[in-house]
Amino acid sequence: MNPLLFNNFNAGIDFATGLFNDLTLGYATQWKSHHPERRTIGYMPIYIPREIFHSHHMLPVGLFGAGDRIPVVRGDAFFQSYICHIPRTVIECALNGSYNHFDGYIFPAICDVIRNLSGIFRINFKDKYIKYLDFPQNFSPDIGGNFYRTELENLSGDLGKLNGTDSKVESLNAAITLYNINRRLLRELDGFRSENPHLVSAAEYYLIRRAGSTLSVEDDNRFLQSMTDLARSIKKEPEDKIRVVVSGAFCEQPPLGLIKTIENAGCYIVDDDFQLGQKWLTRDIPDDTDDPMGALVDAYLNDSIHSSAVFEGTRPKGELLAKQVKDRQADGVIFCAPSFCDPALLDRPLLENAIDKHHIRHSGFQYHENLGQFHVIKEQAGTFADMIKLWE
Repeated sequence: MNPLLFNNFNAGIDFATGLFNDLTLGYATQWKSHHPERRTIGYMPIYIPREIFHSHHMLPVGLFGAGDRIPVVRGDAFFQSYICHIPRTVIECALNGSYNHFDGYIFPAICDVIRNLSGIFRINFKDKYIKYLDFPQNFSPDIGGNFYRTELENLSGDLGKLNGTDSKVESLNAAITLYNINRRLLRELDGFRSENPHLVSAAEYYLIRRAGSTLSVEDDNRFLQSMTDLARSIKKEPEDKIRVVVSGAFCEQPPLGLIKTIENAGCYIVDDDFQLGQKWLTRDIPDDTDDPMGALVDAYLNDSIHSSAVFEGTRPKGELLAKQVKDRQADGVIFCAPSFCDPALLDRPLLENAIDKHHIRHSGFQYHENLGQFHVIKEQAGTFADMIKLWE
C-alpha cells in the first residue's frame, strides 16, 4: 500500500477511488496492524487538531457517511426525518460492523445533530472512547483561547490513557511539522488546479483530498507530492466553461456524481469547501516552540478559514467569499448545501446579500449524500453557465 508506486496520474486516482469506495476503511486496519501500540480514531467533519492524535501514535480517520452505497435500515430509527442524511449512514456503518476496528470516535462541535450523534454512539458503544470536542465561538485569547486549550489538554490526556502514551513537546512539534507539510502540499496542488482546472477535474481533485482523511499524514504527504508532480505532466486543452466557486458543502459531502455533473454542465470548479477541514488553517503553525499546544490554540483563533461552523466576529463571511471569488478569478458562485443543514442554509441569505453588493452572479440548490438523480442540477448549472457566457 505505498502511494508512491504510481507511474501515471490515473493510477493515483484509482488508488484514491479505492479508498473512497472502501466503507470499512480497511487502510486504518492495515495501518494499525503494523504496530501493536497503534490506535485508530474515527472523527466526524469538519475540523479536528489531527496533530494531537499523531503525537499519541494514533491515526485519525474521517467518517463522511456512505452516500447511496448502503441501505439505511437501523440508522433511520435514531433520527427524525427533517435532518441531514450523513448521521444516518454513519450510525448504520457503525452498527453493521464497518467501524469495529476503531478504538474511539471524535464528534466536533458542529451542530445539534452531531451532538446528538455523539450521545447515540455513547449509548451503543460503551466499550469505545467517545468524545464530543467543543470549539470556542469567542475568539478572545483569555476566554475562547483558555476554553479551547482546556478542551485540547483534556483530549490529549484521554488519548494518553487510551494508548498508554505521553504527548511530549517534541512529539507534538514533530506532528505539527508533518501537518504543515501536508497543508503546504495541498495549497500547492490547490493553486495549480485553480489555474489549470482543465488538467485535473473537480471529481479527481476531490478524490485526492478525500484520501487525506484516511491516509496517515506521512503517506498522504507522499501521495500529494506524487499527484502534484504527475498532474504537471498532463496535456489537455481547456474547454469553453465558466469558472465557479462552490460554497455551502458544510459537513455532509456531495455525491461524486454531483461534482461531475456541475463540471459537465459547463462549469470549472476552481474552489470549494468540500473536505474543508484539510485546509481549515490558512498558515503554518509554529513547530519549534516550547508550547505546541498553545500554538494549536493560537492557530485556531487567528488562522481559521471562514465557515458556517464558526461565528464570523469581525471577519464577515460574505466579504471573505467575495474575496475568494476575486482571488480565484471566478465568474460566479454556486451555493450547494445539504438539505436540512441549518448552519449552511441559515448563512446562505447573508452570503448572497454580500456577494450581490459585489455584483457577483450566483445560483444555488440543495442535495443529500445519497442523491441519485442529477438531471435537474445539470440543467440549472448549465443554464447558469450559459447566462454568464451571454452576459460576458
